[in-house]
This record gives sequence, structure tokens and C-alpha cells, in this order.
Amino acid sequence: MRMMVKFRFPTDVGNDALRSGRVAKVMQMLQEDLKPEAAYFYPELGDRAGFFVINMTESSQVAEVAERFFFGLDAEIEMTPVMSAEDLQKGLGTVEGIVKKYG
Repeated sequence: MRMMVKFRFPTDVGNDALRSGRVAKVMQMLQEDLKPEAAYFYPELGDRAGFFVINMTESSQVAEVAERFFFGLDAEIEMTPVMSAEDLQKGLGTVEGIVKKYG
């Protein structure tokens, strides 16, 4: 299942991590380990932030993904299941039956 992992880490922690080279190292490790199909970075609420779109095959991976961000960047995270356009089209194919039953 595709999962969007949104992360944000405090400016003070980020400043120290940038100075030491830790941000670059952790970002490289995250990309090698999680193999995101997309990765974007931006400022949010005065902190450094970003999101990865990754593939998870089972729910037990929530812990292993989250801990990478907690330990690596002292980050807050959110995980949200997401769909591609193709996934949406496939999912919409089941809606007619649901509407007839529940609508």
C-alpha cells in the first residue's frame, strides 16, 4: 500500500544536524532504506519538513518507518494511505455497488 509519510523536525535540532552533516546523512539513509517513489521538502510552521511516498506491504512496517524519523531527526510524523490516479480509477469501479447498497 502506498503511504505518504509526512515529517517535520524542530529548527534547533535541524540547525545542529545541518552543521554536523547529520541531515544529509539521515536523508540519504532514509531514501536508501525506504526507496520513496517521491520525496519533497519544504518549510512548515517554521520548521524543516517534507514527505515521502513509500510502499508498505504490511502494517507492522509503521514502527520501523516511524522510528527512522524519530531517532534520525527527532521528527514528528504523520502517515496517510494514498492512491495514484490508476489506483483511484480502480477503486471507483467498486463505488456503484456501494452507492446502490448504502446510498
